[in-house]
Amino acid sequence: MLVIGSAQAVKIVISIVRMKIIAVLVGPAGIGLLGIYNSLQSTVGAVAGLGLGNSGVRDIASNRNDVAVLARVRTVLFAANLVQGAIAMVLVWLFRVQLAEWLFGDTERATETGLVGVAILLSLILASQTALLQGLRRIGDLGRVTVLGALGGTVAGLAAVWLQGEAGLIWFLLVQPLASVIVATVITRKLPRPDAGRLAASEVFATWKPMAALGAVFMLSGLASAGTLLLARSLIARDLGIEAAGLFSASWGVAMIYVGFLLGAMGADFYPRLTEVIRDRDASTQLMNDQAQLGLAIGGPVLLGLIGVAPWFMAVLYSREFVPAADMLQWQVLGNVFKLASWPMGFAFVAAARSRIFLMTQLTWNAVFLGLLWVGIPLLGVEAAGIAFLIAYVILFALQHVLTRRLFGFRWEALSLSLIGVHAALAALILALSALSPMLAAGASIVLAVTTGVIGLRIVVMKIGPHGRLSIRLHGLFAKLNWPIRSIE
Repeated sequence: MLVIGSAQAVKIVISIVRMKIIAVLVGPAGIGLLGIYNSLQSTVGAVAGLGLGNSGVRDIASNRNDVAVLARVRTVLFAANLVQGAIAMVLVWLFRVQLAEWLFGDTERATETGLVGVAILLSLILASQTALLQGLRRIGDLGRVTVLGALGGTVAGLAAVWLQGEAGLIWFLLVQPLASVIVATVITRKLPRPDAGRLAASEVFATWKPMAALGAVFMLSGLASAGTLLLARSLIARDLGIEAAGLFSASWGVAMIYVGFLLGAMGADFYPRLTEVIRDRDASTQLMNDQAQLGLAIGGPVLLGLIGVAPWFMAVLYSREFVPAADMLQWQVLGNVFKLASWPMGFAFVAAARSRIFLMTQLTWNAVFLGLLWVGIPLLGVEAAGIAFLIAYVILFALQHVLTRRLFGFRWEALSLSLIGVHAALAALILALSALSPMLAAGASIVLAVTTGVIGLRIVVMKIGPHGRLSIRLHGLFAKLNWPIRSIE
């Protein structure tokens, strides 16, 4: 978690810098346009990938000690994503005019829309490479792909936007996955080469079919999420204008960036580990509680701090033109408390191959969010997106809790419930206070973020135990503060 977390932290810094530069260069309209390109890539990519990147992790992790099966899975995974990505690229190009008309209301950007297909192909190739590294638990290599790919893609992409302005946004989109593919190719070539031999068509199909069956659930879930985001951006752009879509993209990006970093850091190792113990109710319950506690202990303080300083944060991160997105961001941050809490439960369905249940829960979130957004935009404007985000995650959290309890005997530990309740209550308090006095809310959020951060650090150290120099020093520090830690072994 620390390795991937460090890599994701560097990626976040890179993302912040590039979004700041892009915001200054092209403004809210450019951010909105880039967001629509990204959503199109995610939506079509979800369909084309058939979820093989996710199901491939499970198959690789389960067969990592069987050289023959591992070689076959690795070969089929890469070949399938290559073929599926190529088909998607061709189809996007062929229907570029119709897609541009639907997304923007005209055909002015038809060529750029068609080029999104190239990014889809590259992203699927990358998914095969990262699935291999994650399934083999080569966490260091996965971190290198994350950092070096983001750095190379950012430098090249920003150069394109600098030289071409808004027209360079499509090239910015293309070089992001291209840079990561180049780095991942260099790293994966150093792994033992698969010796699957010549695979008969029946062997290829026998390997691909179960991956696609489980992956289809990931695909449908990803399609629902990406499609919902694409519809939301299109709805906002059509009803409120492309600048409002830019505000939504900016808020969404900030709300997702830190939580995405944290969940990515935890998920790289948590998913394979949970797959191994999912049939052991006690072990899986403990693991899910641990992940929820770590997520809230590390992420909760940052969320509390972000709510109060949201207006200033948007101005610094983007520009003053994006300050109106702060209200929406505050609601989304409160929703992220429930996202952090529900995330470990969602992985239980995947680890146990309960694909239909996993899909049903994800579709519930998307349906609630999109329905509330459709109703709320005429009444509340773009802020409706933040409120819909919060309500959708509260419903998802309750639904997943009921299902994991019935299917896996999952129970929340007292510490987990305390962390969920405290962070949700404090976040709601700061949100209410910000409506009365933004300055007072900012001060309160900083104080609460520091306070809960110290408590969260103690929880993390307690979970780690006195192992390693840093952990031992922190144990000693808390002991000197007359707050000794009883480590959980």
